[in-house]
Order: sequence, then structure tokens, then C-alpha cells
Amino acid sequence: MQRAGQSAPSTDQLKADAPVVLSRAIDPAHIFALRIIRTMAIGGVNDARAAAMLMGQFGRAHRRPLVLMRAMMLELARVSYRQIRLAPPCCRRITTDEALIIAALGRDESAFSLCYSDSAALLGHDDVLGAATCFQAVSQCFADMGYPLSGFGPSLG
Repeated sequence: MQRAGQSAPSTDQLKADAPVVLSRAIDPAHIFALRIIRTMAIGGVNDARAAAMLMGQFGRAHRRPLVLMRAMMLELARVSYRQIRLAPPCCRRITTDEALIIAALGRDESAFSLCYSDSAALLGHDDVLGAATCFQAVSQCFADMGYPLSGFGPSLG
């Protein structure tokens, strides 16, 4: 709903808010990471549901991914120059911003420059070294625990 004095959204803004068309089926590891991100975005980084989901997936070794996910979320909030759009945790579709997050998480260590580019596109400026490093740390943590996040190929359209 539009408030008095506000202009209608531009077609570029409506196109940016459009759902992402995936080039292939999204992996269960990506869905799990996205649910954690969405839950922490809604309830805060100390949300018990996010911790419980990580504990259910990783058991007693849940602390490392929990701490790294919290650090990533705090870094995204600190560094972002724009609002990051996330869907509710139960939603089956993903936003363009979520596709950028998953793409950045899916980059190998050897593709840090691509991760940096994804982070810059997500956060709205070019000084995103901390965020890109957080994406790489979370991705490596999930891979170390047998739940790799690599191989996501979004097609934004």
C-alpha cells in the first residue's frame, strides 16, 4: 500500500524485487542455510530457533557454525548501505538478495574475487572485505562438517 506523498515504485525497483529463477534445483544445504539466515534476520542473532536448527543438524558440533552465522549476520547488518530483502522462513521462493547470499556462500576459496563481487552487489558498495570473508568462513565451516554449500548457480531474470 502506498502512503500519501510517496511515489509509485519504479519498474527497476519492481524488477529487483522479483523472485529469482533458479538455473537448477536448489540443494538441501542451501535451503537449510537460507532458513537459518531468515530466522536470524527475524528473531535476531541470539534466536533460539536458529540455534536449535543448527543443533539438530550438527549435534554437539553446532557451536562453530552458530558463531560464524551470527558473525556473518552482524557483519552484513553493519556493512550494508541498503536494505537486504529476505523472505519469511516458510517461503519456498527466494529474493534476489537471498540468491546473492547463497551465491556468495557457494563460492570456493579459490574464487574469492567472485565472492567479493557478490558481496559488493548485495551490500551496495565496494568495501566489503569483512562480509566476503564471513561468507567464505561459513561456507568452509559447512563443508568441514559434511554439508557443502558450493555449486549454486542463480540466473537473475
